[in-house]
Amino acid sequence: MATSARTYRITALAGDGIGPEILRVGRAVLDAVAKQRGFAIQWQEGLVGGIAYEHTGDPLPPETLKMAQDSDAVYLAAVGDFKYDTLPREKRPERALLGLRAGLGLFANLRPVKILPQLVESSSLKREVIEGIDLMVVRELTGGIYFGQPKGIFTDAEGSRRGVNTMVYSEAEVDRIARVAFDLAQKRRCKLCSVDKANVLEVSQLWRERVTAVATDYPNVELSHMYVDNAAMQLVRWPKQFDVILTGNLFGDILSDEAAMLTGSIGMLPSASLGASGPGVYEPVHGSAPDIAGQDKANPIAQVLSGAMMLRYSLDQSEAAAQIEQAVEAVLAQGYRTGDIFSEGMTLIGCQEMGEKILAMLER
Repeated sequence: MATSARTYRITALAGDGIGPEILRVGRAVLDAVAKQRGFAIQWQEGLVGGIAYEHTGDPLPPETLKMAQDSDAVYLAAVGDFKYDTLPREKRPERALLGLRAGLGLFANLRPVKILPQLVESSSLKREVIEGIDLMVVRELTGGIYFGQPKGIFTDAEGSRRGVNTMVYSEAEVDRIARVAFDLAQKRRCKLCSVDKANVLEVSQLWRERVTAVATDYPNVELSHMYVDNAAMQLVRWPKQFDVILTGNLFGDILSDEAAMLTGSIGMLPSASLGASGPGVYEPVHGSAPDIAGQDKANPIAQVLSGAMMLRYSLDQSEAAAQIEQAVEAVLAQGYRTGDIFSEGMTLIGCQEMGEKILAMLER
């Protein structure tokens, strides 16, 4: 059954809230499938987020970033807690995510949105709307309004304060994220919808122009364009029309969370953040949920599936990734649910037991 004798160096970042609980499950699943498939994982642990600030005064200590840079991949759980909301902005746990993206050159965020047959009833939308959803949101991560300059809160000559953020994209930034999306579309159903606001924003007009230009290198991919407000509506109205959605940083931040809820729970969905080279970061879409931390209530499935994405995209272990995904579906088919996806007739279990069920299924 062994496919590789390689050892991979993975940086594990548990972070805050439910992070340590779900990461423990994710690591156990990865270790189990590695043993079965004949490769090994060498784990190294770093501090990130609020816990890192408490120990070092920095949400992303230099030693953590260096550790991540020297890895084959980074396996991240979650950062943040309400108790850190009063910290200066540069010290808040969430700043660690921006630091990781910049320090690792991660410009492409991949969020698969797939409704599992076992969870159709967990969605707030009608069965006929969501059944069979299988789409991928490709979000540009390092440009746009979150990074554009100038930005800040300024005081004018009359003493009035003004908040400023700048949305900016270069041709090169648009081209490289477009190629990631087109490459993915070629491996899926060869449909790509680029989302912008070209009827209002000049930056979106450049975005649309460059995506259209890149499309000439992918004649087998059907390209469409959609304004972001319409895309938000269409995701709820008829999400099955989408295959790959390509969009910028701000629009992607919003649309990917909206798309996540189509599946019934944001606790089910993984993500990958990738660069041109070097390690990617794999993490669940959901946050740190400090209100349930330490209560064994968290859903670890998004963390587990993020590990499967890591195997597929960074470690070239696609069969191991598929094995994990099949084990998760099999456990759900048996009726086991954590609280966020629980429905009548199912068996309610906690985070740790969900991990044990997935491990037992892997052994089969």
